[in-house]
Amino acid sequence: MKDKGSLHLKMQELCDCFATADPLKEMSDINDEVDKNEAALKWLALAALHGVNNNAEKISITRSDDGNVTVTAEYRKKDLPSPGSEVAEKIIEAVTGITHIDGDKGKSPLALGIRDSSIDLKIKLKTKDGGKKITIKFPE
Repeated sequence: MKDKGSLHLKMQELCDCFATADPLKEMSDINDEVDKNEAALKWLALAALHGVNNNAEKISITRSDDGNVTVTAEYRKKDLPSPGSEVAEKIIEAVTGITHIDGDKGKSPLALGIRDSSIDLKIKLKTKDGGKKITIKFPE
């Protein structure tokens, strides 16, 4: 990810682009994307849209040190489509680039404009046993 300053804007543009799409269907195809940096931002935008559309409390993506990835949503205890290890790594890079969370853990608010309104998300990064976990918390 070269231009860290425009990641937030690009994510917002993708939210606008996919606002009427089915986020889960689009997320399930993300691992096939050629440009993994673009795929990471697309996945983040789709996760945010899915959370907003389905009243999620939070969505977490966990990539272990061996590359295994799980994605869960708090409200239904069911895994969401995984972006795969390579895209998950880029998602973590994108989130840290957007939020500027440094180190092994941290929290940051993220104001995200979607069409003609906005939503305030809370982003949390946690490192444990060599793996990293990004959590996107949605407002009530």
